[in-house]
Order: sequence, then C-alpha cells, then structure tokens
Amino acid sequence: MAHYSLIPNFLYSSTSSSRRTKIVEDVFTDVAVESLKFMIPSPSESGRREIKMFSPAYYVACGVGGSICCGFTHMLVTPLDVVKCNMQIDPVKYKNISSGFRVTLKEQGVRGLYKGWAPTFLGYSAQGAFKYGLYEVFKKYYSDVAGAEYATKYKTLIYLAGSASAEVIADVALCPFEAMKVRVQTQPGFARGISDGLPKLLKSEGVSGLYKGMVPLWGRQVPYTMMKFASYENIVEMIYKHVVPTPKNDCSKSLQLGVSVVGGYLAGILCAVVSHPADNLVSFLNSSNGATVADAVKKLGLWGMCTRGLPIRILMVGTLTGAQWGIYDAFKVSVGLPTTGGVAPAAVPAS
Repeated sequence: MAHYSLIPNFLYSSTSSSRRTKIVEDVFTDVAVESLKFMIPSPSESGRREIKMFSPAYYVACGVGGSICCGFTHMLVTPLDVVKCNMQIDPVKYKNISSGFRVTLKEQGVRGLYKGWAPTFLGYSAQGAFKYGLYEVFKKYYSDVAGAEYATKYKTLIYLAGSASAEVIADVALCPFEAMKVRVQTQPGFARGISDGLPKLLKSEGVSGLYKGMVPLWGRQVPYTMMKFASYENIVEMIYKHVVPTPKNDCSKSLQLGVSVVGGYLAGILCAVVSHPADNLVSFLNSSNGATVADAVKKLGLWGMCTRGLPIRILMVGTLTGAQWGIYDAFKVSVGLPTTGGVAPAAVPAS
C-alpha cells in the first residue's frame, strides 16, 4: 500500500478537537483519493476560487505575500534603521535614540533619515519572497520525512528546521543589498543610493565586497528567522488556546488578523534579542574597510555587541515582525488561504 503523508494538513489545522477527530477518521477512510485534494475556499467569495494547499500556486502565493510584507515594512522603518546603524558604528556621536534622530536631522535633514530606502526595499522584498515561500516548502518536506506521528510530536523542530533552511537561501539574495544599505547609511558622501553606490562599491572591492558580510548576516538572520517562525507559530497557538475563548475557525477574520499582529510583535521582541550581536557585527564589517570579526569583537566588546542599539532594535523589529505577520496573513486571506498558526495539531496514530 502506498504511503501518504497526512501531517501537513494537521500542521495547518485549526479545528476543534471533536471536528479534528472526525477529519482524521474521514481521511483514513478515503486516504488514497482525498488526501491530496485538500482545498481552501476564499472567505471573500461565494464562488469556488481555490488554491490547492501545497501546490505550486500555494508556494507562489506565500512567496508573493512574503515579498510584500517584508519589502514595504522594512522600507517604512528606514529612519529607525538609520539611527540604529549609526548608534552601532559611532556611539559617541549618536548616544541614544533621541540624540540619534536629533543629530541626523540637524546634519542631513529629513532626507537623511531615509538614506538607503531603495536597497532596503529591494533587498528585503527578495529576501521575503524566498523566506516565506521556502519556509512552506521546507516545512512540508521535513514533515513528510519525519512522518505524521513525529512531525506532530516535534512540530517546533519542524518549524525551526524549515525556517533555517529557507533563510540560508534568502540571505544570499539579501546580502548585496544589505551591504549597500549600510554603506549609504553610515558613510557620509559614499553615495546617494543604490544607483551610484553599487558601481562605486564594485569598482573598489569587486563582487566580493557585496558578500563580505555573508557569514555575519547568516549569524544574524538565521537565528532571527528560526525564532521568528517557531515562536510565532507557538505564540499564536497559545493565544487561541488560552486567550481567545472560541476556536480559530469560529473567529472573525479581523480577530484572526489581530492575533497575527500580536503574535508577530511578541515574536519580534525575542527575535531582536537573539540576533542582535550578529546585527552589530554586520553593521561594523560593512562600514569599516578591511575590518574582521576579531576587530569588531575587540572594539565593541561582548557586552557592547549584545546591548549597543538593542532598545531601538527591539522597537524596530517588534513593529516590523508584527506588521509583517499581519500583512502576510491578510494577503493569504485575500487569496483564499487560512491565516498562519492556530490550534495545536491532533496527534496522529502511527499506521
């Protein structure tokens, strides 16, 4: 008898326990025909426009949603990013958040707060597409490899492995834009933006200059994304279990999206703390020609790497992550897909 993986459906399940038990019985009764036909109708339509779960269209939709939510949100918080990067590079001049804004406005005007918006938008749009789209690909793949029973039992490990795998690839797309962004934001006179900065960087350092921060970027983004997805999935599950009095499927779409934003903001705080030392490294390496990781550790110190610029990064990342999950899930709902996360999946007995 052929083996059919059932766990992806349950990883996304948000039904009550009694309904979920009925679903398990129905699936086992007609698994050979129906397990690969799970469809999610659009809540905004009375018709039958549907995207088949785990189909190419599903992964493309997740990628598009990820690109939208990451590109626009990162671009909108560019002023916070400018101040944060300058606080990391020159803490004497940019002592805190308020002085960082004051000095930047005095020396560069409002335009100075939006330096680097173009590489930020392009880089994080590309990264978001790969991160969210491939997360769904890897989450299903690792669920299939683990099998129904173990994927349910160790669902957090599935979230961690899927998000880490996706982020490693997504950062390859992000790294050149991140290098440009930091140069534009922290080196006055280097360039106005990506159009004149990219040729200048390529001429002075070659292609390797665009990727010299690759390893620190992985060190920042991979733990960040693992925390972002695993904590979000579990936080949302706990909200529906302990805070919201009704099952997820019985909640309005606006309430579900509100849960997405709250869960995302809480996950973002954890993300900021975990990834902040590597964020300081990325800023230091991209703003100092010829600098090494050892130079950064020597100058910043371990405590400085963990704390310098952390309050503003918590504000920035918490806001970013909450907004991203809200936008991402709103996009999924608009194309007929369920919001991310929900009630814990039911344990599926081993066949």
